[in-house]
Amino acid sequence: MALPRFSSPHAHGPARTSWVMQQVLLASVPGVLALTVCFGWGTLANILWAAPVALACEAAMLRLRGRELRFSLRDCSALVTALLLAIALPPGSPWWLVTTGTAFAIVIAKHLYGGLGSNPFNPAMAGYVVLLISFPLEMTRWMAPAAAGIAPTLGPLEALQASLGMLDAARLDALTMATPLDVLRQNQSLLVSELWAKNPQFGRIAGAGWEWVNAGFLAGGLYLLARRIFTWHAPLAMLGALALMAAIFHDGGSAASGGSPLFHLFSGATMFGAFFIVTDPVTCATSNRGRLIFGALVGVLVYLIRHWGNYPDAVAFAVLLMNFAAPLLDHYTQPRSYGHDRGRSA
Repeated sequence: MALPRFSSPHAHGPARTSWVMQQVLLASVPGVLALTVCFGWGTLANILWAAPVALACEAAMLRLRGRELRFSLRDCSALVTALLLAIALPPGSPWWLVTTGTAFAIVIAKHLYGGLGSNPFNPAMAGYVVLLISFPLEMTRWMAPAAAGIAPTLGPLEALQASLGMLDAARLDALTMATPLDVLRQNQSLLVSELWAKNPQFGRIAGAGWEWVNAGFLAGGLYLLARRIFTWHAPLAMLGALALMAAIFHDGGSAASGGSPLFHLFSGATMFGAFFIVTDPVTCATSNRGRLIFGALVGVLVYLIRHWGNYPDAVAFAVLLMNFAAPLLDHYTQPRSYGHDRGRSA
């Protein structure tokens, strides 16, 4: 008698790792397009440099660990790590910065912990934080958005020159400016209306350009939700907690109160973090209740660090701090065992 292909109580799904990773790559397209339109071709230059570096580092580590190369490289996880880090970096970052962050993410944050599925920290965010602490000047050199009207954004040739370190320093400085979160944090003695009037990098509800970038990643995140790549718990909890914190402390007028909920939701890496970072199935909590707590605490930490910390955008730090807590959340929020009735002994 032939045995059944699947037996209960095991659940099986059609999604493979490579398919999930490909969906994440596809969902990032609206956000990357918004970054390119609003800030120039620098983000595409980051991606085109980070991708081969990530694949080379992945292949080297797989070879050192005695793993089969073709099967592991086809899961696209290295490409997703490269993409997420390249998006988080300032557009047109120098090649050595992209290389350093990508190599750290793949070699140290991923493979030294055992590879895909064993890493306790989000590799892309680990690489980002290492770069931010080690090279703060390069990591805070963001391009002025096209909507600000300060200068033309990076074209394809200038993006390549910036990546190779061949763009004139004066020209590069003319293209950069402080982000809206930076401006808000550094001018807390002013009214919000004064900031909006004096600084061209502010748009309607948040930063000029940043509104569209966050809208792009929101669209990509909703696509991933519709495809059931992840559940709604972590992203909704993060966005809700961040909005609630902003609403509690916002007084409606002064910059010292931290900005409105809409400002925080559509500034910096908020939507990118909510839908592409905290949803990482390896480093996030595993139960739905755990994901709610994980996402909510990330949102709270993002606001606290943005408002009172030393870094204006805090998604990477908040996620890494909560990566520490994910095993504890799993321990206290794990669902009951299959077939076990609470209140009765086995």
